[in-house]
Amino acid sequence: MPSNSTKILLLITLVGGMLVSVSSNSWLGAWMGLEINLMSFIPLMSNVKNMYNTEASLKYFIVQVLASATLLFLVVMKTLTEDLFTFEMSSYTPMIICTPLLLKSGAAPLHWWFPGVMEGLSWENCALLMTVQKAAPLMLMSYLIDINIFTLSIILMSTIVGAIGGLNQTSMRKILTYSSINHTGWMLIALITSESMWMMYYVIYSILALTVVSAIKVSGVSFINQTMMTNKEITLMKFMLFTSLLSLGGLPPFLGFLPKWIVIQAMITNNMAPLATVVVVTSLITLYYYLKISYSSFLILSTEPKWNLKFQKNKLIKIIGVMILSSISLMGVVSCTIITNIN
Repeated sequence: MPSNSTKILLLITLVGGMLVSVSSNSWLGAWMGLEINLMSFIPLMSNVKNMYNTEASLKYFIVQVLASATLLFLVVMKTLTEDLFTFEMSSYTPMIICTPLLLKSGAAPLHWWFPGVMEGLSWENCALLMTVQKAAPLMLMSYLIDINIFTLSIILMSTIVGAIGGLNQTSMRKILTYSSINHTGWMLIALITSESMWMMYYVIYSILALTVVSAIKVSGVSFINQTMMTNKEITLMKFMLFTSLLSLGGLPPFLGFLPKWIVIQAMITNNMAPLATVVVVTSLITLYYYLKISYSSFLILSTEPKWNLKFQKNKLIKIIGVMILSSISLMGVVSCTIITNIN
């Protein structure tokens, strides 16, 4: 792991690369921003002391370089074969340009690298990969994406794969990975509806993902069967993890329900009721495996092994941070309703 000053520099260039890509007015500039973002994330991932981190960073590097090279090749080919300056759109241009961007964001069926990479990362890098690294490809897709068979098939596959793929998983990282794939499908629906709706969904999803990752990191859980053996002194952490997961799944009282509610309403307004039915059913499946994580530890069995470490006082600041984030998750819908009624 890099030192703190190096990490801060890499995080600044990571966000800077994303901003360059998003604010660029040419596809070459967007590609450069994606490359800066990639070159900043790889040193953050790699760790000479951990073989799994090195393997995950190598997998991620190969996949992202393949996607970047494909994107650059397609953009140059389109400008040379059609028109160097206007880049006129044909019916298949959005499909071929969006394909490498979908690979970068980990949408199904181009998600094959995502679970393997997530499994070898630290929790901080998992949070970055699920949130910050999706922003630039999705924003670039918003310039091109439209309602057609290609887009609808990607949305359906992302939501279905994200729901069914997480059912037989025991690793918390892989469960969050498939949850992220499912949410990518929802974000693509928001993209084809309106850009402001996508931004709202992305911000709320990022807050919830950060909350869940923070709670898991403090409680020290990596697999489902460890939730029933966590330290009894931090029962509050288990409760916060439980409520944050339900919010991420989109259960109505919590903040995670708000963006899904708005997206469903937009789908019904745009005569996309069959698609809305499918994505709601897949969202219920994701809720099932979130409940599976917490059900055993809360209702069936809660044990504490004798070799459990004592509660560490230096975790207090982290726990306060998780409490603030989880309170946003718990009270988000109530706060939004109050603000709306006041205005």
